[in-house]
Amino acid sequence: MTDAIRAEGLVKTYGSTRALAGVDLTVPAGSILGVLGPNGAGKTTTVRVLSTLLSPDAGSAVVAGHDVVRQPVAVRRAIGLTGQYASLDEELTGFENLVLIGRLLEMPRREARARAAELLEQFGLTEPGARAVKTYSGGMRRRVDLAASLVNRPQVLFLDEPTTGLDPRSRNQVWSIVRELSKEGTSVLLTTQYLEEADQLADRITVIDQGRVVAEGQADDLKRRTGSQTLLVRPGDARDVPRVSRILAALIGGEPTVDEDAGVVTAPVDDPVLMSALVRRLDEDGITADELALRLPSLDDVFLALTGSPAERAADGRSADGTDGTDGDARSPMNERSAA
Repeated sequence: MTDAIRAEGLVKTYGSTRALAGVDLTVPAGSILGVLGPNGAGKTTTVRVLSTLLSPDAGSAVVAGHDVVRQPVAVRRAIGLTGQYASLDEELTGFENLVLIGRLLEMPRREARARAAELLEQFGLTEPGARAVKTYSGGMRRRVDLAASLVNRPQVLFLDEPTTGLDPRSRNQVWSIVRELSKEGTSVLLTTQYLEEADQLADRITVIDQGRVVAEGQADDLKRRTGSQTLLVRPGDARDVPRVSRILAALIGGEPTVDEDAGVVTAPVDDPVLMSALVRRLDEDGITADELALRLPSLDDVFLALTGSPAERAADGRSADGTDGTDGDARSPMNERSAA
C-alpha cells in the first residue's frame, strides 16, 4: 500500500520555542490516522505544515506524492482542509458557499453548481442549503464546512478537531461522513482531543506531546502498553462507595480512584485473580454491585500515562506557537483555497 502522507523529522520553531521537534508520521492511502495530543502539543502546527500553510524549518513531507516545500501548489490541489471552527459566509446560503469554493478553485460555473448540489445531497442538506448560513445550527455549519473541503474531490483530507463544540448527535453525523469518505478511498488525518473519537474512527493513532511523537500504533496496542488492567466497581448503593474504596485499597495495597459523582471506584490491577477476592469481600460485607468489570485501559488512561495530562488542558493554556490553548486554528477551507 502506498502512503498518502509521509513526514520525517518535521521541525518548526517560533522564537526560542520548538512547536515541532522532529515529528515523523505516516498515513497509508485510504486509511484514517488519528493524531492525539494536549493543547499546544503541535497537532495544528503539523497540519499547517502538511497542508503547505507553514514551511518547516527542517525535515521533509510528501502529501499525495508531492513535496510540501517544492510542490505546494500540487499539494493544495490534492487536499481538503477543515479547521477547528466552521468558517463560512454567514449571509450566503449553504449552496452559495459551496459554489464560491468551486469558483475559487477555477471550476466552470455549471460544474461548481453541480458539485455544490451533489455535496448538499450527500450531507443531507439539500433543503437547508437554500437558506442563509446564519440560520444554521452548529452541526449544520460543521457539515457544510466539511462539504466545502470536499469540493475538489481531495485525495487527502485534513480534519483539525472537526467536532469541537458539537452535540453528540451532530458529532455522530460527522463521524459517519468521515467513515464513508475513508471507505471511498479518501485518506484522512484527524486531529482530536476526544479519545472516543480516535477510538471510533482511527485505523492507527499517533500521540504528540511537546512537539514530539511519543507513541503510535492501533488503539488496542496503545492500551496494552500501559500494562495494568482496570478494575471497576459501581456499588448498588452510592453510600457504599467509601466501603468499597477501603476494601479495594486493602486488596491492591494502594489507593483506588473514586468518582463520587458517578459512584464508581476504579484501580489498576496486574493480577486478574483480585477480581475473585474482591467479589468474596463484597459478599462478606453485604455490598451488592450494579457493575463489576475488569477491562483494558481506555485511551484516556493511555493519554494520561503518555503525556502526564488529561485529554483537555485548561482553556487558557498557551500553545507552542504562541496562540491560545487550542493549538491554533487551522485555516478554513475558504481561506486555504483563497491562499492556494
